[in-house]
Amino acid sequence: MDEGDTDEGSGQVPLLVVDAANVVGSVPDGWWRDRRGAAERLRDSLTGIADGGLVSPAGGPAWAHSGPLEVVLVVEGAARGVAPVPGVRVEAASGSGDDRIVDLVENALTDRTRRRCLVVTADRGLRARVTALGADVVGPRAVRPA
Repeated sequence: MDEGDTDEGSGQVPLLVVDAANVVGSVPDGWWRDRRGAAERLRDSLTGIADGGLVSPAGGPAWAHSGPLEVVLVVEGAARGVAPVPGVRVEAASGSGDDRIVDLVENALTDRTRRRCLVVTADRGLRARVTALGADVVGPRAVRPA
């Protein structure tokens, strides 16, 4: 990895955390009949983001539109069995997916690491929690165009 591929000062690849339940639920395509399958389809659609960054014009910080990014998909409930694939790490929340996302953001934004962090969700409560920690937030369209 080149020096230009990392956060200024931290030496780490920026973190993109995706709220799977919220993003999957943003499009009424029958996901409720197969939550795990819907999360797997979302996971597979995220693989190019790790190297190339966000391609959607749906906003977000400029640094998120070029790679590399560490992509983490947080799943919960019936989607807990989703496996990781190259380019997308999957974190199965043992309880609340929102709480797991906040934990990931807190770890990324510690004084020791101070990684850039972007969370993908439309959940207002979660947005407030992670922006209070210093993360950026974009809505589901950033990774799942309508």
